[in-house]
Amino acid sequence: MFRFILSICLIASSGLYAKLENHFKPAPNKSDVHKMKNIDFIYMINLDARPEKFQSCLDQLLPYGIKPYRFSAVNGWELTLDDINDVALTYEPGMNGTMFGTSYLLEDNGMPSHELITVPGKKYFCHCMSRGAIGIVLSHLSILQDAYDSGYETIWIMEDDIQLIQDPNNLSNLIKNLDRTVGKNKWDILFTDQDTKNQKGEYVPCMGYALRPNFTPKNPARFADRKSVGAFTKTGARYGAYSMILRRSGISKILNFFKKHQVFLPYDMDFYLSNDILIYAVQEDVVSTEPQALSDNGGPNYLNKTNNQ
Repeated sequence: MFRFILSICLIASSGLYAKLENHFKPAPNKSDVHKMKNIDFIYMINLDARPEKFQSCLDQLLPYGIKPYRFSAVNGWELTLDDINDVALTYEPGMNGTMFGTSYLLEDNGMPSHELITVPGKKYFCHCMSRGAIGIVLSHLSILQDAYDSGYETIWIMEDDIQLIQDPNNLSNLIKNLDRTVGKNKWDILFTDQDTKNQKGEYVPCMGYALRPNFTPKNPARFADRKSVGAFTKTGARYGAYSMILRRSGISKILNFFKKHQVFLPYDMDFYLSNDILIYAVQEDVVSTEPQALSDNGGPNYLNKTNNQ
């Protein structure tokens, strides 16, 4: 009987994993030019409809000999309702339903519906989660799956709104430095700037976490932790996923978290929830984000390029 129950649990678990993976996008036509010292592969997420944003990033990186692989982003505005609901969190009895959520329903012609999360079996995202944000999550997860399957130990993922502050080749030495400082197997993520920034260029620290119906962190106080470690800051949480270096351990932790819990929050509010993830940031910005960069997160603004360039 025990073996039968265990088999059923494994089948159910593997079905949940496969469901999300079915919506990951491949990364074809990769080559050896998309790497640098101490980094096995460099990815940059870019919508097909935004070639000008990718070119702007290339204009900054190529003078330093850095050639990121252009990952054709998952366009959330082009996902079908079936796609959207396949990756969403399914509310079940016993989950925390004391929060508002957003659903995308056929009877609402695919328009977002905002309500208290209460209906068992219904698909939810966090309140006001946009289609664009869903696409960003799937883009990052697609890259992580490709990197894991490719056997990479260290990768660099960028979004197409970066701003170089200093020579990005310095990251190679910073990785080596972090390995010496904390141990090669003692970090999962290294952010290439101190913190994310608002549109005025001011740092915006993250000191907490957003609620999920199906996950409660073991130690919520850890998200407010900040500790100086040599040339780095060990951090419990942060916003912004526009430039992050990940070790294979971090890739695995993030993938496992999402495959178990599904998509609910924007990516930069979810990737750090895994209970044992180890996050560091440089204390002097190397690659940061461009304040007031064009965004298609809240809407498909690429459809009106003449008005937002």
